[in-house]
Amino acid sequence: MTLERGREAYARKAWSDAFESLSRADEEAPLGADDLVLLAQSAFMLGRDGEFLGILERAHQAYLGAGDAPRAVRCAFWIGMNLALRGEMGPAGGWLGRAQRLLEREERDSVERGYLLLPASFEREGAGDLAAAAAIAAQAAEIGEQFGDRDLFALALHQQGNVLIREGEVARGLGLMDEAMVAATARELSPIVVGVVYCGVILACQQVYEVRRAKEWTAALTDWCAEQPDLVAFTGRCLVHRSEILQLQGAWSDALEEARRAGERFARQLNPRASGVASYRQGELLRLRGEFEAAEEAYRTASGHGWEPQPGLAQLRLAQGRTDAAVAAIRRATSEATDPLRGAALLPAQVEILLAAGDVEGARVACLELEEIAGRYESAMLGALATHARGAVTLADGDAVSALTALRGAARLWQQLEAPYDEARARVQIGLACRALEDHDAAELDLESARTTFAALGAAPDLGRLDSLISRAPHGLMVAFLDNWLGQRPVSEELKRTLLEWSGSPRP
Repeated sequence: MTLERGREAYARKAWSDAFESLSRADEEAPLGADDLVLLAQSAFMLGRDGEFLGILERAHQAYLGAGDAPRAVRCAFWIGMNLALRGEMGPAGGWLGRAQRLLEREERDSVERGYLLLPASFEREGAGDLAAAAAIAAQAAEIGEQFGDRDLFALALHQQGNVLIREGEVARGLGLMDEAMVAATARELSPIVVGVVYCGVILACQQVYEVRRAKEWTAALTDWCAEQPDLVAFTGRCLVHRSEILQLQGAWSDALEEARRAGERFARQLNPRASGVASYRQGELLRLRGEFEAAEEAYRTASGHGWEPQPGLAQLRLAQGRTDAAVAAIRRATSEATDPLRGAALLPAQVEILLAAGDVEGARVACLELEEIAGRYESAMLGALATHARGAVTLADGDAVSALTALRGAARLWQQLEAPYDEARARVQIGLACRALEDHDAAELDLESARTTFAALGAAPDLGRLDSLISRAPHGLMVAFLDNWLGQRPVSEELKRTLLEWSGSPRP
């Protein structure tokens, strides 16, 4: 029987078979509301968003016709949320308003009341009232628990955790998200909710630079996607997450391939903003490899899809020698960043660019802001970024001894995070600080270690600068130090004297 085959295929997550069999059954005789929901979810998992909405509207009407208002409300909720995620806020508001009106007519309480608290939580979050958003999400979780609805419980925990993280309660927020993920990995949730929770939790982990959790949950998401060969929904986001992790770990070629595949998936789903994320990731990797023209094109594509291409584009301008453009871009971007975590993504680049432009004081201010954010959110990666920035600013001030303490701490943190590129960059600055202190053997060891890493990664721009630095005569090495790594900026007289004495150059 066609209908039974469709139900069976749905149960084993064979989405193409489920969609085809249920569609044929629907042609033979119109499906009932419950089976229409199965057909709609199969369409969603295949990335057929337009059909998902149309079929779910039919299920909504079928439930209304059968007098089952709560289930009709559930359908309206999912239609409204899907439209909102696509940026169609007018229709989304209409469907959510319809759901609310239907629910208000019901005399008996139902779990759908909890589902409709979620849009209210999102609204308060968007308005900046994080305390209210968290409280509403907690109330939704209680309703989910009361009615034994695991989907609602997991969605509400995820939302509550996300808001708490934004409030700075990182440990508590991540704990709630871990609880939601347990339900997802235990296969206790419906397919769409599993994907929503996976992607949302990983994104939150990456936003607060919780790298270890992001790695673990990305691996779990990858396994879940692999179990469903014809899955399209969520796979693009999974590839983006994998690309970010692979980039951090130094597998740049694999990371670039995953980002390109993600872009292709998002294009199939007609999801421009998500396509922008994939393009930005490509731009970052191409920039690091020295493919500047291709990187610029990727950043432009990201911007065209509505994704802010910073700080990558500003860093590209710096690498191209267009320092003034880099400064203007990064200052504009950071001035617009009202979310501290967005600021944390921009401030390390701002420190680097302002140091290159000779604005040590501006870099110091940016470093202090980064350190404040790192102290508030307490993640190992934020700590590494802040410590690294502090070392760079201190070195620019001419205090090589204090700079070494910070830079060695940053290098250790990057090593613990399995981030070879960032560790190598810290080692370059350690080597330069050692040279300033006339410990040439130590300097050589760190610079050669960094060179080996850059060569293995394919970090052509860094490798070129470092090779130039290593191969020059002593006086040239001093100039390269000032030009390439301190960014042609004024340095202290003490550091100048140290470098001149080391190089054997005559005093000015």
